[in-house]
Amino acid sequence: MIQFTQEEFEKVKLEGETMYKSISSVYCPYFKSRIYFNVKGLEHLKFITRDKARLPQDQYMRFKLIKLAPLILGSSGTLQGIREIKSFEEVRVHSRSENMLLPISYYEFIAVIKKDRAKIIIKQVNSSELYFWSIIPFWRMNIQTKQRVLHGGNLEID
Repeated sequence: MIQFTQEEFEKVKLEGETMYKSISSVYCPYFKSRIYFNVKGLEHLKFITRDKARLPQDQYMRFKLIKLAPLILGSSGTLQGIREIKSFEEVRVHSRSENMLLPISYYEFIAVIKKDRAKIIIKQVNSSELYFWSIIPFWRMNIQTKQRVLHGGNLEID
């Protein structure tokens, strides 16, 4: 497990948030359209669900690697995975929020840049605009099978 001080964590988190907020969108050759970096993606880097924060180690690695997201998306001409599901999403309807069951697509891009390996997840809700959802850092090994594990399989929380 990676070791860091609280000061190092705060510095990496602040730099990552500042960098993330400076990116409004990136043109992706695969989609031939722009991928937006909105507040939903930033919140997902900090929280697993609305009321459950990610572990500091998880946040640290994601914010440390966030600089790779525009590079990967801006040069990706190949999609490595897609998952389509139906899930409840919070939607604004007549000045209030409602949870509605909507089709959701997750698109996965995996890249190695120098020594950093990362998986970028793009989310699309109900055929709306594409937006950055997550970055999953260096995959870990399954102790029993000795195989690489990129994520837990649930792209909503990974």
